[in-house]
Amino acid sequence: MDPKEQLIAELTELLGSKNVLTDATALSVYECDAAPSFKAMPDVVVFADTTQQVSDIVKLANKSNTPFIARGGGTGLSGGMLSVQGGIIIALNRMDRILEIDIENEQAVVEPGVVNLLLSQAVQAQGYHYAPDPSSQKACTIGGNIAENSGGPHTLKYGVTSDHVLGMEVVMPDGEIITFGGEVEEVPGYDLRGVLIGSEGTFGIVTKATVRLTRNPQAYQTALAVFDKMDDASNAVSTIIGAGIIPAALEMMDTLVIKALEDAFQFGFPLDAEAILIVELDGIEAGMQNQTDKILEIFKQHNAREVNYAKDDAERQELWKARKSAFGSFGRLAPNYITQDGVVPRTRLPKVLRRISEISEKYQIAIANVFHAGDGNIHPIVLFDERDADQCERVEHVNKEILTVCAEVGGTITGEHGIGVEKMDYMPLIFSPADLRVMANVKEVFNPTGLCNPGKIFPTAESYQKLGLQPEVDNITQVATDKISR
Repeated sequence: MDPKEQLIAELTELLGSKNVLTDATALSVYECDAAPSFKAMPDVVVFADTTQQVSDIVKLANKSNTPFIARGGGTGLSGGMLSVQGGIIIALNRMDRILEIDIENEQAVVEPGVVNLLLSQAVQAQGYHYAPDPSSQKACTIGGNIAENSGGPHTLKYGVTSDHVLGMEVVMPDGEIITFGGEVEEVPGYDLRGVLIGSEGTFGIVTKATVRLTRNPQAYQTALAVFDKMDDASNAVSTIIGAGIIPAALEMMDTLVIKALEDAFQFGFPLDAEAILIVELDGIEAGMQNQTDKILEIFKQHNAREVNYAKDDAERQELWKARKSAFGSFGRLAPNYITQDGVVPRTRLPKVLRRISEISEKYQIAIANVFHAGDGNIHPIVLFDERDADQCERVEHVNKEILTVCAEVGGTITGEHGIGVEKMDYMPLIFSPADLRVMANVKEVFNPTGLCNPGKIFPTAESYQKLGLQPEVDNITQVATDKISR
């Protein structure tokens, strides 16, 4: 029996044949995440129900020197869970139990397959919610959110996933089960919990998490402002924050997004507007009207054509439905798209958005913009047809130039989607070889064999060539990504 057949036989003995997929058609479902431009077929997919099963799977992978990758809802946008070197995908969807809800201590204990939104729904009646709210929150899972340190529209006020995870049970790359953090706000020693969050599944597999629950605000005030000029909308964002007002969310959509949403859902948005801003205040009702009035003045100062306020919760939910439906409407614009998520200083938004428009014109590739304007986390949606080889080549240039602009203005290349395979080529734009060497050394401490989610994050020699840079590497990529001898 060859080694692959032996591994599949051992996995089948451990989990049962119904929990082991080897058929090519079944495996094809797992060849990509929500960024379908990046594909890689696993050798086998297995379904785990318990932490011990995950540990046993990882130990079998180590025994056979086989790469392994954890997968949740598959909603990632950077190819972070692709099996780029084959191997085992460990599907965690069935580990979807909310194990404990502790309202008195404002926390919950959940398995990694719990869908983000379902946790908020489970505590809604007690007046609480789980604050991180990615646009994919109806489908994305807590485990994946932890791997990518996901954000969302309300990141501006409430922070990203790392601000809401107190502790984690983790299966390490050798199969050992370790707990990081705990049920209290702070624990002594190094913040290894923080190191693991956002490590994109390269340091271990989260099998349980203790997360913070947030009390629902007493009141909301949600408004939609329409602008004839993108620059006016962008400048309004900086002015709001500069005035000392921190909304819960401050989101922007441009003309292409507005048209796609109207075509798909008929929300009633004006098709001739260059930009729409959605701003939401939440908190104590007393004093909220004063902030609302200040925001209205700022909108007028920056030439807003009209401002509409949600009269009740139903209208508020409709506005957020529009914002979170944006990605579902892009299929009407092009067969394929890639979502960038660079971050820039808020005051540079007008310049960066103009540059994106120029890049779009230069390469004749349409780019839509829908993003977290309040914290400068832009989301240019690069639209194309993957069946057109020339378009695909131009798209690569578009991605490079957009991320280069983000780096040049003092920003970074990802705010919440992660590096994965999509942005690994662009890491040298923001990190020196010394920076990358330190990161590679940290990775080697957690993942010395390189079997846990290999081929992600770190640039290769070809990455430097694409950027026109000389790789001053002393085997950074080999330290980080070439540990596997297969």
